[in-house]
Amino acid sequence: MGKLEGKVAFITGAARGQGRSHALRLAQEGANIIAVDLCGQIDTVPYPMSTPDDLKETVAGVEALDRRIVALQADVRDPAGLAAAAQAGITELGAIDIILANAGIAPQGGTGDEFQTFRDVVEVNMFGAYNAVKAGVPSMIEKGQGGAIVLTSSTQGLSGAGGDGTGATSGYAASKHGVVGLMRTFANWLAPYSIRVNTVHPTGVNTPMIVNESMQRYLSANPGMGDALKNLLPVDMVQPIDISNAIAWLVSDEARYVTGVTLPVDAGFTVK
Repeated sequence: MGKLEGKVAFITGAARGQGRSHALRLAQEGANIIAVDLCGQIDTVPYPMSTPDDLKETVAGVEALDRRIVALQADVRDPAGLAAAAQAGITELGAIDIILANAGIAPQGGTGDEFQTFRDVVEVNMFGAYNAVKAGVPSMIEKGQGGAIVLTSSTQGLSGAGGDGTGATSGYAASKHGVVGLMRTFANWLAPYSIRVNTVHPTGVNTPMIVNESMQRYLSANPGMGDALKNLLPVDMVQPIDISNAIAWLVSDEARYVTGVTLPVDAGFTVK
């Protein structure tokens, strides 16, 4: 029996990358999954975003682990649409026990209007996290058995390394710092309900958000940026499962008194 047996996890950005990895890892521990993703393109994002076929792969992976999954397309920038998606999952699987606000974009290297780029990245990364919690937490409170929430921040939520004043880079760092502020106020709000709230802070992760032609062009054109973003341990990037393993612990009873923390999974980036 897994340490999350019978739990229901609501995960945004679940079609691929870290979100898919989190869905599979929690399913391995016995959780059923409400998986949400935009499965579409945002104009200011220069790399291909997820597709409906990606979300189908997440569904197949969870079902192969003999767990149940409800997968829906929804935009984390749309509070009503996200709440409707959460409710559809609750109707089928039961009340939510775990929320992973994972959806995010990193539009470095894009050529769109920088002010719109800033707006888009903040709306997805920070407003999206807020909307995910507001969509899922009422069922947690109503259930009355506590719960666990993890908001995905970044090393850029703890550092300004590599700042260059552009809408993409500034928006990314600002949004990921904002996620920490959300976590701290949510931790205070939800503690009386025995709901724990934490952030996880990955360094670069081997996913399509980072490993794409646009990001590589950006780093090649800004060699100092690559140096600023190097890890302390001799590894260029970590893998999605490294973040998923940390989250699986954070949402389990093994971390039952851990709330309000910023947990780096960063190969030593933040202690350089």
